[in-house]
Amino acid sequence: MVLLRELGAADIAHPGGTLVAHLQRVQGQLAVWGARPALQVAGLCHACYGTDGFPTALLSPDSRAELAEVIGAEAEAIVYLYASCDRKATYPTLADADGAFRDRFTGRLHTPEPHLRRDFAELSAANELDLARIDSAFREKWGAELLALFTRLRPLLSRPAWSDCRTVLAAGVR
Repeated sequence: MVLLRELGAADIAHPGGTLVAHLQRVQGQLAVWGARPALQVAGLCHACYGTDGFPTALLSPDSRAELAEVIGAEAEAIVYLYASCDRKATYPTLADADGAFRDRFTGRLHTPEPHLRRDFAELSAANELDLARIDSAFREKWGAELLALFTRLRPLLSRPAWSDCRTVLAAGVR
């Protein structure tokens, strides 16, 4: 995507090469799992506002309207949800229908709709599995914790995503 290159994603180091390479792999993984187009595009842009685990931002969250013009409102909403997640506060209850989701940008608590929870979980799995596949040290360090997380999120994951979680992450569990 031209926008990502214009924003410098091809020049930002990331495990496995550059940020743009990682984003393309995440989008590709979502496509393999059969994700709808908006979720695939969100996968390609999921780090635009930075994330709780990768603070480098290509855009400010104040630029939501501009990003939505390029990728569509549905994909941008997924990107914002992903980027805004305060993982420590949100992960423990993400699979609960009424679990609070904490926005790290605003501090606001809210309860995303079930389809957004599923999108978030699927995108999270694609992102983390990409890192685990390309970096054995990452997989060994975080594999057990991520497998536990995605086991809790299993009701939100597609069958292909859950299958890949077990296959990739169990390889790092000792």
